[in-house]
Amino acid sequence: MKYRNTFLTIISVLLVSCTVEPAVEKAGGEGTGAGLQKICNTSSYAEQGVLLAKFSEAAVPSIEAAVQRNIATRSAVTRSGIASVDEIFSEIGVTSFERVFPETEQYEKNTRAAGLHRWYYLTFAPDQDLEKAAARLASVAEVSKVQFNKERTKAFSGETYPLVSGNVPAPQTKAIVRADFNDPELKWQWHYINNADQAISTTAHAGADINVAEAWKLTGGDPRVIVAVVDEGVKYTHPDLAANMWTNPEPSEAYDYQDIHGWNFAAGKPVSWAEFTTDASGKVSGDSGHGTHVAGTVAAVNNNGIGVAGVAGGTGKGDGVRIMSCQIFSGDVNATDRAVGQAIKYAADHGASILQCSYGYAGTPPFTSDREYEEFSPVEMEALRYFMDPEYNTSTVIDGGIAIYSAGNDSQPYSNYPGGYRECISVTSIGPDGLPAYYTCYGDGCNIAAPGGETTGHAGKEKAGVLSTLVSEISGTDYGYNQGTSMACPHVSGVAALGLSYMLQKDKKISREDFISMLLTSVNEIDSRFEGTKTTGATLNLEDYRGKMGSGLVDAYQLLMQIEGTPCLKVPTGNLELITLTQYFGGSAEDLTYTGLEISDADIEKLGMPAKPKMYNGQLMIKCTRPGVAHIKVSAVAGGKRPGSESVMGGIEVTKEFAVIARESAASNGGWL
Repeated sequence: MKYRNTFLTIISVLLVSCTVEPAVEKAGGEGTGAGLQKICNTSSYAEQGVLLAKFSEAAVPSIEAAVQRNIATRSAVTRSGIASVDEIFSEIGVTSFERVFPETEQYEKNTRAAGLHRWYYLTFAPDQDLEKAAARLASVAEVSKVQFNKERTKAFSGETYPLVSGNVPAPQTKAIVRADFNDPELKWQWHYINNADQAISTTAHAGADINVAEAWKLTGGDPRVIVAVVDEGVKYTHPDLAANMWTNPEPSEAYDYQDIHGWNFAAGKPVSWAEFTTDASGKVSGDSGHGTHVAGTVAAVNNNGIGVAGVAGGTGKGDGVRIMSCQIFSGDVNATDRAVGQAIKYAADHGASILQCSYGYAGTPPFTSDREYEEFSPVEMEALRYFMDPEYNTSTVIDGGIAIYSAGNDSQPYSNYPGGYRECISVTSIGPDGLPAYYTCYGDGCNIAAPGGETTGHAGKEKAGVLSTLVSEISGTDYGYNQGTSMACPHVSGVAALGLSYMLQKDKKISREDFISMLLTSVNEIDSRFEGTKTTGATLNLEDYRGKMGSGLVDAYQLLMQIEGTPCLKVPTGNLELITLTQYFGGSAEDLTYTGLEISDADIEKLGMPAKPKMYNGQLMIKCTRPGVAHIKVSAVAGGKRPGSESVMGGIEVTKEFAVIARESAASNGGWL
């Protein structure tokens, strides 16, 4: 519900930056000038009877002393200990007053260093005029910022479709999935291994996947990597998730020692996942299983003989990455700025390296730039900076945290926020055809694409969606299909988690910035196929999406190769290609004497090579007819026509190993993103 009155117009006109604390104004009146400048956002889609206030550093000691006095007398905290503030508290009838970010002994030093201890949450009667209350509060010198507690929404599109077993057409993929895992439903997860299965879609495109099967041969994940799912609660008892759930080694008094696998920040209680109601028509409201579905894509347990596979779910040896449930939606309780901020900070304090986020703003976001976002949502913004800052994030895997967001399902030519923010990664969605999903946002702020599925417009119907874990109490089954950019997003989170796991395996240290650069350049080109139109849930003019889906389609194997330092040669299928190796063998590559080229017979067969590759004038001559991955070693003599030996003067033999990645898509100029 939107709440409007005459103050909204005044506030909208006078709204300016909240990133620099304005000159303070003496108490009195309902707030004008500098006072209104402290109000950071608007009251539309905001929780009634609630305000968030940031106090000046000088005011904090008095507030904390007052809070301690109330605690000592076991009375509710309704006053700040500052006369001018308490006068306003009395006027608006404050019923509770507490810190936004709870005090926990272990992390309090970081909390205070980041200034998060200055944010307070106050409640009062819901029938009070919210904007008048905000204006009064902003009028006192001790208050630096005032923020309405805005609601958020889940970024997923369409219904949930339970997995149907039994008499259904067998996927062609089943016979040609090249993964060593025994998860029985992996055959339906085209988003991991896409072999143009007609049972999924008659327009399915081979290689329109995240290329994870080859990556699994190198790593399945590492338990030291923690992914915080900021969403609905994750069903931590799910048979395909339980073994990969994060377990808090030191539950906190601030959460009644019940934050075992995370916390429900929406309802202030332990994680939950099945609070819902069903109306007479069968429509379910409340929890949907969304957070559990997302978690399964990131790290459903692999090779355990049941259900589905997760991108970073391990190899069946207890080696999957860990899922932390940072719940911000609970039943009919929507996420708010307060819950989101608390969830993000909790993830940082408890060692999460990756934030997996599938939420956006209720209604139309009132900003289109980073500066506007920073000014509009200071609680979330400060929490995100805390998460990304290596001084505060306790992850031992990388220096700071990586925030990954869905781009949004509004078909708008820009990313929704927070994903559109320059420090966050925004993920767009493709279908099994390798083309933009009809609902995906695209354009400014979008960074990378991943499979999000389309449960309409394809031959396989719901099977063209993303298959993952569900909440059986809601859906009647443990597995099912969804679609949305929030189904695409956990693919990128999972790939990032695999990359961090491989860093640990290789004992490599990579900065947060360099890792993000690697992730966003570990992609396959998709733009060259954006021609004409596509009709599924809507008709798209595909040319509109060129250059606007991000850097390309995320590729797990390429990321591991970048971390390893092995160059990737990207080869379009179907044509005889000449690939220049100058950047690997130097400017005289065409004049070198090449002494050998090694490739296994298995790799030749896998990529459908009609003949073994060979060197020709310093170029690799190769033809692949099937998408896949292979390894090639090329040897050449540096300094002469032959290697030196005891009896003959000559050059030094050098060898380079390459990963060949064959895909059906390639840019028209032969280049790749």
